[in-house]
Amino acid sequence: QVQLVESGGGLVQAGGSLRLSCAASGRTFSGYTMGWFRQAPGKEREFRAAIRWCGAGAYYADAVKGRFTISRDNAKITVYLQMNDLKPEDTDVYYCAAGRLYLSQTYYSPDNYDYWGQGTQVTVSS
Repeated sequence: QVQLVESGGGLVQAGGSLRLSCAASGRTFSGYTMGWFRQAPGKEREFRAAIRWCGAGAYYADAVKGRFTISRDNAKITVYLQMNDLKPEDTDVYYCAAGRLYLSQTYYSPDNYDYWGQGTQVTVSS
């Protein structure tokens, strides 16, 4: 079965760093896009970053540009989100997602992703 398993969340002070991991399994992901989103109670899922399993290019929400870096390890079938200079407003549950996005589809829309992990809590204290 297809599974996405997040890890690496936790509690950090403002200005600190965390690295989230998302281990994928259950199918071949060539041609897929992996995204990181966050979601708070009562709010919609919000795009943070995305990368393709194959090819070049990474994409970021304006709020995290220069602070977050998405990367992948194709041998381990794992995608990472390195989060630096964390701010209290980054606090949320973070989810990884995978989708076979087509040319006309946007990487920042959660509706375009097919598989989701269970989420990992990130808390940034002031």
